Order: sequence, then C-alpha cells, then structure tokens
Amino acid sequence: MRSILTILTALVLVSCAQELKKQPVTSVDVTPVYEDSVSIRAITFLDGRTLAFAGSNGVYGTVDISTNKVRTSTQYNDSITPSFRAVGGTAEDFFMLSIESPALLYKTGDQGKMELVYTEEGEGVFYDSLTFWNDTEGIAVGDTVNGCISIIITRDGGNTWTKVDCSDLPEGVEGEGAFAASNSNIAVSGDKVWIGTTEGRIYFSGDKGVTWEIQKTPIIADEPTQGIYSMDFFNENIGYAIGGDYTKPDSNKANKIKTVDGGKTWQLVADGQEPGYKSCVQFVPNSNGEALAAIGFTGISYSSDGGENWKQLSEEPFFTLRFLNDSTAFAAGSKRIARLDFK
Repeated sequence: MRSILTILTALVLVSCAQELKKQPVTSVDVTPVYEDSVSIRAITFLDGRTLAFAGSNGVYGTVDISTNKVRTSTQYNDSITPSFRAVGGTAEDFFMLSIESPALLYKTGDQGKMELVYTEEGEGVFYDSLTFWNDTEGIAVGDTVNGCISIIITRDGGNTWTKVDCSDLPEGVEGEGAFAASNSNIAVSGDKVWIGTTEGRIYFSGDKGVTWEIQKTPIIADEPTQGIYSMDFFNENIGYAIGGDYTKPDSNKANKIKTVDGGKTWQLVADGQEPGYKSCVQFVPNSNGEALAAIGFTGISYSSDGGENWKQLSEEPFFTLRFLNDSTAFAAGSKRIARLDFK
C-alpha cells in the first residue's frame, strides 16, 4: 500500500509540475549586464558559462554568465577599425566577421589574440551573418557580388574558408542581400541550412552547402527595406521567419511566415496582427516548437502557440537575442547587453 501511495504521490507531483510548465509567459525582467558606446548585433554562447559578442568600433568580448563579469578588447587591422555584425563559435574557437570591404574574418588565435583567417575585398562586399553546423563546418553569407549572393564555407574548423562559386548557386536577383541586423538570417539543423534574403527568398541546402535551391515565401519584400530579417528552425521541419520594414515598424502585414515541412512551403501567420517589424526571432528551447520570442528596437514580444498569436512583454529596445535555457535569454542592442528572464 505504501509503495502505491508513493507512486500516486509522484504522479500527482509530476502532473502539477507539467501544469505549471504549461502556464503562459506573461512578463519579462530585463537586467543590464554591459553598457558602453558600442552597437551590438551579434552574440553567441560559447558554452553554458560564456556569452561572446562583437560590435561596432572593433569592440568584442565575453560575459561570464554566472558573475556577469565582462571582458572586452578592440580589434584593429592596420588603419582599419572594423565593425562586426556576425559571430559564431565552436568548442575550440570564437569567430567574428566584419561588414563592408575589406571583409575580415577572425578566429581565436594564440595567446588570446584574434587570428585573421579570411579576407575579401571588392565593390559590394558586405557580410551579414555567420553560423556553424558543428565544430568542423561553418557558413557565412553576404550581399550580391558579381551576380550572386556571397556564401563562404569552412570544412576544417574555421582555419580556411572558401567562397561558393556563382555557377554552384541559383540565379541571383540584382541587389539581393541579407540584412545584417541580428546575425540570424542563417538557420541550420542537421545537414540543412536556410538563408533568408532581402528579396524574401530562402536559399536552401540539404547537404551543408554542396547543392542549393530556392524556397519562395509570401513575406513582404516590395521595398529595399523589406524582406526576411531573421529566421530560426526548432528542428529540420519547423521554422519561423520575421521581417517587415524598419522604416515603418508598425506595419504588420505579411511580415511573419512559418513552415512545418522544412521550408518546402511557407505560410503567412499572424497577418495584420502584432508584432510589426522585428530584427530577431528565436525559438524557445524545450518548447516543442510552440514558444518563440521576437525582438527589435520596438521591444520584446512572445508567442506561446507557434507564432500564431503574440503578446508584447516590454518596450525595451534590442537588436538580437539568444536563449540560454527555456526561461532565460541574453539580448544585445545599442550600447548594451542585458539578461532577459521570462516569467
């Protein structure tokens, strides 16, 4: 009898815990972590204890998650002070990629200094985002050069990078690029990668960038300031993308799309509903693809039903965010980094 009661008690406790977990998020606490005269659009977790970032004026650094201690440095290249809007990480190294020509891609080097591993110069060179499939293979994307979008790939842990030839990519669109707004217009899952562009198109590869095809979407992309600003995939099937127009941030028509088949088809969701323009969207971990957060200079919004409906939680402005776990994220923006606790 005692063992039966013990089992029943355990089942009740588990049930209660599950019910509590299902309670919708209704608020977010914003705690400042770092403030300085730097614009930060790219952050990444190197492990469960360290957040790395890079931003304007050559500034880059790390945040110790447990103590909030911040370490910063400044990267120079001869007389150039690069501006960084893309970062990535492996188990061994941190990477940061600058915008504009010359594009400068650095990785962790010896004795704490950053090592330059890729440089590209020329008219139109402008890199936007960077991510890794694993500790060996990574990818970065930039705007159109010589008739096609710019994609560089590493297969050796970031020591060397090779640009994909235009002949190996789908036909480009004049002026097509990828917004350098939050280092989140590339998403990877398994061997797959999706790249959202200013034209509202998605470059898709199912074999880590060996072959490519175009996925069409209904997201608004009629003006140069419209298109896909950010996208994320919960797994190889469930994905979400957001955009809009940063010059008309209240506009919420055709700026949110979702797929449940890996991007073969994309549907408009929450069309004509909040939120309007956002620069970054991320799935909440351990949410079965149901919870998302979207962020921008217009504030912080949250969805508990797969992006069908949204609630604005805060007017605090940021550019980008990444989740540490299912209730805590870190966000970065103009002159600051903050911890977000969703409740």
